[in-house]
Amino acid sequence: MSKITVLASCQLNGAESVTVQLLRTETMPALERTLHPAVVRVLWPLQPSIMDPQQFPDTAGMIVRMFAAASTELASMRARKRPL
Repeated sequence: MSKITVLASCQLNGAESVTVQLLRTETMPALERTLHPAVVRVLWPLQPSIMDPQQFPDTAGMIVRMFAAASTELASMRARKRPL
């Protein structure tokens, strides 16, 4: 079983979402957990996202801010010595 922590998420064009998660696998053997105790998973829409070209800069900026927020949250977890 994996423990999932959502680091950040954003909505694209109102219907689709992109989510960054931290997965901590608890069912891995102890040796593998010490080598790779956690992974980051990015969930993208299953189909291409369609948008007006004038909306693209705002959407791209939103995705960049979402990745920055996920990175900041992960750094915060490390700073608090929260196990990954």
